[in-house]
Amino acid sequence: MHAHRFADADFGAGFRRGRGRGPGGRGQDAPPPVERGEVAGWFAGRLPDGWFTEPVELIIDRDEITVVGTLPEPAAGEGDAAAAQAGRIARFREDTRRERMAVADAAQQRYGRSVAWGAACGDTRELFTTLSMPVMTRLRQPERLVLDTLVDAGVARSRSEALVWAVRLVGRNAEEWLAELRQAMASVEEVRARGPQAG
Repeated sequence: MHAHRFADADFGAGFRRGRGRGPGGRGQDAPPPVERGEVAGWFAGRLPDGWFTEPVELIIDRDEITVVGTLPEPAAGEGDAAAAQAGRIARFREDTRRERMAVADAAQQRYGRSVAWGAACGDTRELFTTLSMPVMTRLRQPERLVLDTLVDAGVARSRSEALVWAVRLVGRNAEEWLAELRQAMASVEEVRARGPQAG
């Protein structure tokens, strides 16, 4: 695994390594971790045949599972290809709404997470309704000044919007490192699951 410049960065006294809220990392109300392969297998078996041209893309966090499927491209003829792709996605969204909601309800009961949907068709990709979760945090003055600078410069309208902007920027610029970190965390979960069970 390649080192990344954020890996050993000093985030200040307020930063606690670990996962989530509380002394142990994960909050008491958070759903239990899930094994990605198990979730992928469940959706592969649960989704109707013919919906998508390949296995779905899954994006999983503590609150939500986003399912993005690839649709067959329509023959646009002389029409605009992007408009045809958008129309195919819109038709899929409307025609499958009831079935998708049934799958989402079953998945939420099984995994303790909401389910959001999306579809890709050619170069067009659309996410349907997804959660917008409030995240509480405490920031010291240097961090607040960063947010206030973004607000004062007109990049964001509020501190909360500036925080979203900053998180997205880090996500784009540290995508490879974050992917490696998620993979390492998944390996730890797998080893933990194979460990001896308390009798």
